[in-house]
Amino acid sequence: MLARPYRLTRGSDYRQVVRRGSRCGGARVVTSMLPTGENRAARFGFIISKQVGTAVVRNTVRRRLKAVCAAALDRVPEGTDVVIRALPASATATFTELSADVNRCLGRLVPERTTP
Repeated sequence: MLARPYRLTRGSDYRQVVRRGSRCGGARVVTSMLPTGENRAARFGFIISKQVGTAVVRNTVRRRLKAVCAAALDRVPEGTDVVIRALPASATATFTELSADVNRCLGRLVPERTTP
């Protein structure tokens, strides 16, 4: 599970990431990422609209996305905010399919780290 320090909680933070961040889309999710330059852990936020399904389906999708992001936390640079918007196709997606979409987008948006 994704602990509270790693979650976006304010609407203004969500808006800033979605409007100013770089974006990567897939069949099931759209991922937006914005480096803030702050000295803190990366934070994740999730947008799951009613178009995805009933409350039970939306909460299942949210829990799966949180688990995927908790596993990917070490790959995202410090001070980065990430917002993941679930599309209606995510309602029928398996955990593996959601994980593949999110990891593909994170791989595209996170710059490669060079070792000295």
